[in-house]
Amino acid sequence: MAGEPGPRTVQDYIDERPFWADGILVSAAPMTAMQWRIWWLASAGKCFEGMVVFMTGVALPLIALEFNLGAAEKGMVGAATLFGILIGATALGGLADLSGRRIMFIVEMALFVLFLVLVSLSQNLTWLLICLFGLGVALGCDYPTAHLIISESIPSRSRGRLVLSAFGFQALGALAGTAVGLLILQSKESIADWRWMYATAILPAVLVLAGRFFIPRSGQWLVSQGRIAEAERETQALLHRNPIHPQTVRLAAPAKDQPAHARDRQPRYAALFSRKQRRATILAAVPWFLQDLGTYGIGIFTPTILASTIGVKNEHARNLAELIHNDALGARGAALIDLLLIVGIVFAVLLVDKVGRIRLQVFGFLGCAAGLFLASLSVHSDGPARMFFIISGFMLFNFMTNLGPNAMTYLLAGEVFPTPIRGIGAGFAASFAKIGAVMTSFLFPILLKDLGTATLLYILIGTSLLGAMVTWRFGIETSGINLETVGQERPGSEAPRTGNNAPAGYSPEHGN
Repeated sequence: MAGEPGPRTVQDYIDERPFWADGILVSAAPMTAMQWRIWWLASAGKCFEGMVVFMTGVALPLIALEFNLGAAEKGMVGAATLFGILIGATALGGLADLSGRRIMFIVEMALFVLFLVLVSLSQNLTWLLICLFGLGVALGCDYPTAHLIISESIPSRSRGRLVLSAFGFQALGALAGTAVGLLILQSKESIADWRWMYATAILPAVLVLAGRFFIPRSGQWLVSQGRIAEAERETQALLHRNPIHPQTVRLAAPAKDQPAHARDRQPRYAALFSRKQRRATILAAVPWFLQDLGTYGIGIFTPTILASTIGVKNEHARNLAELIHNDALGARGAALIDLLLIVGIVFAVLLVDKVGRIRLQVFGFLGCAAGLFLASLSVHSDGPARMFFIISGFMLFNFMTNLGPNAMTYLLAGEVFPTPIRGIGAGFAASFAKIGAVMTSFLFPILLKDLGTATLLYILIGTSLLGAMVTWRFGIETSGINLETVGQERPGSEAPRTGNNAPAGYSPEHGN
């Protein structure tokens, strides 16, 4: 391909592979240092999200004591960050299509650092909710932007593995947030412990913010804007190697169905619901919404559910020491269960390009339903059987959600839309999904008290089964596809493509 005349696309350069001396094509070219830097910086954002959101479950009892919160106010604290994600994914994430991927990549982390500092200094419930909401806005922008900045910078053949590996840092962050909370609870034993939990992320976030200033802009986005010369320079910086290759980058103009005229650059939400994109929008948004109902409800309130089901602690703490002891018990149980999130994402990384996105998402939804059903049996059991059902059920749920829907919905949302609307499409899907997360976080403490654990678990079983049905009906398999070709060929009436059936235009030989 090195001697090929004429201009090529950004992805052609990224996907280029060398030949052995006998003419056999090498399976893959090594990633450049800049490509790995982008991957690490994006992974850090997902880690912060998991850390902050799941740390709230540990911090909530102390926040409730300091600010004298009732059930509804606890729900507001749990939902504030998620509501911010809902707003930020669309309000800021869509700007990645207008202003560029890198600038939003920087802005979101700057906002995250600012509000992280303010959260740790909050003196009343109102300011705490505002600051948690601000954290969520920053994290919401990261949903589409981090995905796009990775997927538009790496080879098509390894995109699934690398995007999911970065997403897996959300699970590491969830475990780290729970562990940090537990360590602080055991070392300080103060009502202000929750402030220190959030403050531990400030310095790492500042370092990540600094690193994001030193990455190139997305060549694919620049081409979609008609800025070919700039795209060539940024692609050269992305693929810098020693010895230098490619020596020069010559890029082709945008495809005819992706015009670069100024009036066509504005993100248009109406395009997401056009006949051509409607199927992609349903696939990206609806299963993610259904998945978030379970993932955030179970994830944030696992300590509460463990306590109410197993009965390992007193219902009402009589003093601060007892409250911290109770909180630590729930955190230990949650940390054990959260380990399965990491195991699940590891399996997802290994299987995503072999089994396919759609099959893993369907299988994962069915596995989530099975895990929740197993957990529901604990309500009608006693003694060791009760603990076995609740622990094994939640562990199976966490494993299957990260093997399937929690990972695949994130991956698909950044792959099924064409470049000019990829940011706004992924942002809309994330925002729509977080409606489910906010509903669950706000209503869970109330419904847990009014309906009981069993009824809530039965409802979530139903939403998991519905997620499997929607995924299968509207499935679009994107394994290995060149993202620059997405949206150019998508017959509106074709049957769902599942498993390893790649879309038209995908060539296993060339990885595009």
